[in-house]
Amino acid sequence: MTKAIQIHQQGGPEQMRWEDVIVPAPGPDEALIRQTAVGLNFIDVYHRSGVYPLPKFPSSLGSEGAGVVEAVGANVRDVVVGDRVAYAGGPIGAYAERRVVPAGRLVVLPEAISERQAAAMMLQGLTSQYLLRSTYRVQPGDVILFHAAAGGVGLIACQWAKYLGATVIGTVGSPAKAALARAHGVDHVIDYTKEDFVARVKDITGGRGVPVVYDSVGKDTFEGSLDCLRPRGLMVTFGNSSGVVPPFSPGILSAKGSLYLTRPTLASYTATRAELLANAAELFDVVAKGAVKIEINQTYPLAEAAQAHRDLEARKTTGSTVFIV
Repeated sequence: MTKAIQIHQQGGPEQMRWEDVIVPAPGPDEALIRQTAVGLNFIDVYHRSGVYPLPKFPSSLGSEGAGVVEAVGANVRDVVVGDRVAYAGGPIGAYAERRVVPAGRLVVLPEAISERQAAAMMLQGLTSQYLLRSTYRVQPGDVILFHAAAGGVGLIACQWAKYLGATVIGTVGSPAKAALARAHGVDHVIDYTKEDFVARVKDITGGRGVPVVYDSVGKDTFEGSLDCLRPRGLMVTFGNSSGVVPPFSPGILSAKGSLYLTRPTLASYTATRAELLANAAELFDVVAKGAVKIEINQTYPLAEAAQAHRDLEARKTTGSTVFIV
């Protein structure tokens, strides 16, 4: 037996229970991990609340963790017992002391990366990697707009974009978050609770707009984000922290300058093991050399995951949040 956070139906944080669960032996292509740290991400809220339906109950939550391999299946060659490993993405179930995962989704950690760092950055860092290096390949001299610049993905991505030579415009929701964003490479910080971010972006770019907007906020910022783009610019919507974007006519994209729109996911950019390893290696490299610093600004015992969800939804958190197991 081991302990895990379980929900028996989707709903608010009160649905989360700290319960005994049975962990099976790993199958032929699986590994059993004793977890030491688990990452908190907004997608966990979507799974808990019902924005993203779950296939069965009871269900655990969580898509990211790190720890030590305790056992492997007969076919596993990528990891061995005793390896320090981390993972991000499905299947969900990270909110547990121990769990069985597909071995092909595990990445062995280099000495320079701690397990807490890994749990704080695998999902957010790999998201930043594909956003900046594949979805739109940021080049020196680019001016980009990144919403929620003081959030977990935002702090990583804005540092990385600055390292790549971009000028970074970031939006935040409070003076404290504005200071945090500036400290992490954001050149122009916009507090959208006090300022019109569209007008500011147009002013900063001399009316031209930006080639790409990265938007995880969703409903509250979507239309304004389109107005920040230059003709043939790319709108990258990768989250819905303010709510789901309502349906709209594709004609809006033509009217605003033949814009492009994408809704990427980490799964699509790490679909093969080769992609996963290459992207993780690039992430580990920028963190190890200090170009990107991983800010673990909140920690909670895993048993107190419900409180962490409340704080995240209330936008009380900044940077990365890690559960200690």
